[in-house]
Amino acid sequence: MARLNESTDSDLPREKIDKFGAGALSNAELMAIFLSSGIVGRNVIEVAGDLLEKYGSLQELGRLPVSEYMNNKGIGLAKACKLAAAFELGSRLAREKISLQPLDSPELIYEHFAHQMNNLPTETALVITVNSRLQHTSTTTVSAGSVNETTAHPREILRPVITRNAYAFILIHNHPSGDPTPSRADFQITENLVEAAKIMQIKLLDHLIIGRPSAGKEPYFSFRSAGTIPN
Repeated sequence: MARLNESTDSDLPREKIDKFGAGALSNAELMAIFLSSGIVGRNVIEVAGDLLEKYGSLQELGRLPVSEYMNNKGIGLAKACKLAAAFELGSRLAREKISLQPLDSPELIYEHFAHQMNNLPTETALVITVNSRLQHTSTTTVSAGSVNETTAHPREILRPVITRNAYAFILIHNHPSGDPTPSRADFQITENLVEAAKIMQIKLLDHLIIGRPSAGKEPYFSFRSAGTIPN
């Protein structure tokens, strides 16, 4: 089995991090740190590169369950768990940055939550609460469905907002297909939520559907920008 330290000096990721910092490493070299060893005929950096080529991007790799990592030759439970942990750390780091600026535009909401939502294999709905400065105060999962459908009743969506005495909230859900185009059901839940929030005198800032970037199309859909949620 080819181990990480069997590569040539110029290819040793650990030595490159020590000399130049982690930013100097390629995606494959960074992944090699977690994989530690390769397989017969393929060193660890080549194995990491094979994974990137097979799944297409770091984003797609981050969406995989541990069991899928283990479907690749040379990756057992230990390595699969290391990869899953690495991607989760990246998601948590992104979430830590949320509180530093107000979530006052769909662009910022997407920027802060896209990585987390795009790593989910099924459609999931999150309620984001904010304070009077529109800064993030909590994130609650209110629904997790199938690959292409999730349902959440307005009372389930509003519960964490009420219990946390939040100033306002944002509803976010993902489309695992990558296409953020809303369905009729998406419009219906938003319209129902607008009415429920109005009755409860709670401010609904936006409902965002998060997809993935594609040529000539926004990677998200904002119901406020579309006029479904009044300003």
